[in-house]
Amino acid sequence: MKIKLERLNDDFLFQCTNSQGNSILLDNTSDPDAKGVSPMESILMAVASCSGIDIVAILKKQRQEIVDFSAEVEAERIQKDEAKPFSKIEIKYFLTGTIDQQKAKKAAELSFEKYCSVSKSLDNTIEISYSVFVNGNLA
Repeated sequence: MKIKLERLNDDFLFQCTNSQGNSILLDNTSDPDAKGVSPMESILMAVASCSGIDIVAILKKQRQEIVDFSAEVEAERIQKDEAKPFSKIEIKYFLTGTIDQQKAKKAAELSFEKYCSVSKSLDNTIEISYSVFVNGNLA
């Protein structure tokens, strides 16, 4: 795996491009004119999408009909020397369709316990929690 990072302006706007040519913009979001997401926001996006891919793949294999899938992520940070790493990450998944609630809950559990490479790459002192809502009901 390889990415290329390229600075696009005289400040902090970077374009990150993968080997397939797909890219995202990263920026210093304390600037009101920021054109991209912050590096820390990109980590939260990566956790949600990595586990999301797992959950959707598992449920599709189980022939569950997913009409819609979304997630919301909230995180807390702490001051640690000069850095502000995450201390907690909470993810809420929202699924609609003909989906067995227990299968959805188990899919999320499998993602975090076994498959999600992003969450497994994070410092193990970060508390990661998740909840799954199927058709508006907590699974």
